[in-house]
Amino acid sequence: MRTPIIAGNWKMHKTVEESLDLVRMLRPGLHEIRGVDKVVCPPFVALAPLAEILKPADIRLGAQNMFWEEQGAYTGEISPLMLRELCQYVILGHSERRQYFGETDEGVNRKVKAALAHGLIPIVCVGENLAQNEADQTQEVVGAQVRGALDGLAAQQVATLIVAYEPIWAIGTGKPATGAGASMVAGVTIRGTIASLFGEDTAQKVRIQYGGSVNPSNTTEFMVQPEIDGALVGGASLKAQDFTEIVRLSAQAKQRS
Repeated sequence: MRTPIIAGNWKMHKTVEESLDLVRMLRPGLHEIRGVDKVVCPPFVALAPLAEILKPADIRLGAQNMFWEEQGAYTGEISPLMLRELCQYVILGHSERRQYFGETDEGVNRKVKAALAHGLIPIVCVGENLAQNEADQTQEVVGAQVRGALDGLAAQQVATLIVAYEPIWAIGTGKPATGAGASMVAGVTIRGTIASLFGEDTAQKVRIQYGGSVNPSNTTEFMVQPEIDGALVGGASLKAQDFTEIVRLSAQAKQRS
């Protein structure tokens, strides 16, 4: 049985002090919830101070991005060597990185390989935009993103990573996909593509999150789906009460299923 994982992507929000305050508010409630992996992904500047106060806690840290080189003349970039001292996870290929910063499937693939080589667990984001969704191109687009991100990996590497299905038309819009629709993409398109490349056993080990306007009111709808193993949470992860409730509801849903 795959352990559900809830990750909060804080994006470009929260100063260092605000990040510390939020984690202090999260710790008591999250500590009581079992059976779910909990991850927060703050801005880079908050990783080091949060790593210090989370050492005895069961909340894990993730970065929001990473470059594929270990070091060099890459002004403004962060390397896997820098991250592995501070966090366990890294979000790669988020749609905002693709849209605003020109990231490609090839670049995401290089980052995935670098993360795995340095002991970081990638959260690989895939998802179609509204026009592609309405043109019934979801399977084609998402399948191609999965193949591109995982190209050249070994099955044992793929089994350890996480894929986050984030339909672009649902991110920050307040219009999430349906649980059944997201589960279909997760199972048929994402897990099916992985199975075709690396075998069914590997595909069944990969955890697949849903992301896109996740909040306490719709968490259970997604978490009762057998193909959805967690959530990549945006705006709701900035509120301690909402994020804690999402984790609690996820644990309950998976325990019942």
